[in-house]
Amino acid sequence: MRTALRTLQAIISPVHLPNQPLSKPLLSRQLLRKMTSQQQPPRYPLLKKPVKIACIQLASGSDKATNLSHARDKILEAGRSGANIVVLPECFNSPYGTEYFSSYAEQLQPLPPSKEQSPSFHALSEAAREAGVYLVGGSIPELAVGRAAGEDKLGGKEAETEKEEGEEKKTYYNTSLIFDPKGELLATHRKVHLFDIDIPGGITFKESDVLSAGNKITLVDLPDYGRIAVAICYDVRFPEMAMVAARRGAFALVYPGAFNMTTGPLHWRLLAQGRAVDNQVMVVDPMAKVLVEAEEGESIVYGELDAETIEKARKGIPLRDQRRFDVYPDISTDERVRLEDELQK
Repeated sequence: MRTALRTLQAIISPVHLPNQPLSKPLLSRQLLRKMTSQQQPPRYPLLKKPVKIACIQLASGSDKATNLSHARDKILEAGRSGANIVVLPECFNSPYGTEYFSSYAEQLQPLPPSKEQSPSFHALSEAAREAGVYLVGGSIPELAVGRAAGEDKLGGKEAETEKEEGEEKKTYYNTSLIFDPKGELLATHRKVHLFDIDIPGGITFKESDVLSAGNKITLVDLPDYGRIAVAICYDVRFPEMAMVAARRGAFALVYPGAFNMTTGPLHWRLLAQGRAVDNQVMVVDPMAKVLVEAEEGESIVYGELDAETIEKARKGIPLRDQRRFDVYPDISTDERVRLEDELQK
């Protein structure tokens, strides 16, 4: 079952490292306070006003047109129910599997694509405009051709080599599209961590047999509310992305997912709670309380997010004032962190 249930809010995380022998005298408390305060993110309301988020859970079939029409109906339903931000699941327009990615993939570059190149792009844009909502369009398989295929192939299959002289290379990605209430594209995100696992007696799956990995953290500014970060499914297992997004001012992390029934029941809720309690975040709330959760069937669940809940958690357990960047690094300031990709919006 595809799910968009894990929308995480207001992320700031400590980094826990093993005790190390001291190589120099301890810093004075006064100097330590000065160092930590200088490295704190600005303290302004992360969330400008309360926002209602709708997470849509779908059971997608083999007919893309039917999947798109069904997703539109659910988006409009969520909008009529007062949702301001709507989230679709991973690969909502197709079956999920390595045998399907290439046949359902759509060409997005150069932006905007034509309707023939990407019917999903236009369906999402029109649905966001009709519903008047910010829309995180789950994800779709993306075909990148030529220069748009990029040079980075970290964790993924190399672009298909030229079979004939002059033939353009092709690369496939798992890509999310984010639209504003006018139907304008705000950003795209290519899944960074590919789902490659082998659990004896459980599941073996290797996205990298077909897909290539994205190469940036995606932060999206929603003028009415603030900044969100978008990642996809397996990305939730990597807390570094959450830490960077939080310290860069995100009030929410959104993880469209298509978790399987082996690791899903074991880890999906646990991972959401983990990102919540160590980062002070939501849909489990900043204290890791699950606010809303769907069953296995299709459904829409709603969550109310507000700045007061974030600040209450942070004041009660003041992680932001207790970080020790004299002991471990602030990864959000690392020059290797990538927030831009010239081939993506």
